[in-house]
Amino acid sequence: MTVILLAGATGDFGHRIARELLARNATVRALTRPGTDSHAVERLRAFGVAVVETDYADGNGLREAMRDVDCVVSAVNGLEPVILTAQTQLLDAAVAAGVPRFIPSDYSIDYTTIQDGSNRNLQLRRDFRIRLDAAPIRATSVLIGAFADMLTGVAPIILFGRRRVLYWRSATQGMDFTTKDDAASFIAEAALDVEAPRFLRIAGDTVSARDLTALMTDVSGTRFRATFAGGIRLLRLMARIGRGLSKEKGDAFPAWQGMQYLANMYSGDGKFHALDNDRYGIRRWASARDVLTAR
Repeated sequence: MTVILLAGATGDFGHRIARELLARNATVRALTRPGTDSHAVERLRAFGVAVVETDYADGNGLREAMRDVDCVVSAVNGLEPVILTAQTQLLDAAVAAGVPRFIPSDYSIDYTTIQDGSNRNLQLRRDFRIRLDAAPIRATSVLIGAFADMLTGVAPIILFGRRRVLYWRSATQGMDFTTKDDAASFIAEAALDVEAPRFLRIAGDTVSARDLTALMTDVSGTRFRATFAGGIRLLRLMARIGRGLSKEKGDAFPAWQGMQYLANMYSGDGKFHALDNDRYGIRRWASARDVLTAR
């Protein structure tokens, strides 16, 4: 039976990955740090996950946790102390323990094609990629576009109350979205795929602001309008100003970070040009219409 070590399993997305791995009869070993919320830990155990507690700075503890592991899957999230420091500790321990494969927490738009330094959070992933590619381990990054809940959340794309869909630069620029459940399902397949390539790119749906305007008009029965919010330079300038004024230095998702992400999406820099959706068979992917209808 395949043994997967999952880091970040107590988080929402990590728990979804654990669920999908268990559904595929994998043995899931969750790595938790001392002081992790006990309710989250018990929830994992009740679900059938083996929980191993160790500090990421404890190299011996990490190596012991990785004994007989076939693949390390990282679902951690945060800034440099997490994406660079903690993931590097995971990586070093995996190499020392002889783990064959590593899946980093890269679940995003295509960070390999964006401008260097254009997105703080994705730059951390670009920097970690250098370390990962230099390590003697087989790596697979699963890129999923933006999580589809971005369409119904705080991101200023669909303004439901004002019946507007905002866009920057172009109303026809396609953007890739995948629901958390679909992404977790595909990641579980990739974790069990010993022949998985270095990068896998998936998108549950690809839509533009114009597409979203038509969808919202149809779904709501009320006319929505696509509204030009400015160019990409303006959006990036707003992000720089917001970053300079922000007091939330430790926040992984301040408003200005969202602006950087939108700039990467509406510029087309982070757009996928080929998809691996069918690598594990034909499946039904949740569409933007599904997400907006459910709202």
